[in-house]
Amino acid sequence: MSAATQSSTLETIDTLNSFLRGELSAVETYNQAIAKMGDNPIAALAENMDCHQLRVEALRREIISLGGKPDETSGAWGAFTELVEGGAALFGRTPALAALEAGEDRGLAQYRKDITKLTGSARLFIETEIITAQHRTHDR
Repeated sequence: MSAATQSSTLETIDTLNSFLRGELSAVETYNQAIAKMGDNPIAALAENMDCHQLRVEALRREIISLGGKPDETSGAWGAFTELVEGGAALFGRTPALAALEAGEDRGLAQYRKDITKLTGSARLFIETEIITAQHRTHDR
């Protein structure tokens, strides 16, 4: 493998791991929001959480297929998510739902911005599978 190809592959793996951390953060956020809803949950929240979990698994497989090691935690995104979701939960359902929608917006914006860092099959995977699924969760 040439140095340029290796560098491109490493950048692709790094970008996919960034996407993975965002998806892990989304799963954590939806899990927190669902728990805070108590006896009055919103079914679409569980659907969105499951969709994000499927993306976590798909991103992990893609990273491994490129010879990378998938990140295990959401890192700084998870801490930020906890802060936002915790604050929203203090004020009720509407702010919590607004925080989730803002997270969906942020996720879609990250995919659109960083897809240019990807090459080959990884870029096609993100365009056809991940971004399409992100649109569905946002719309839901």
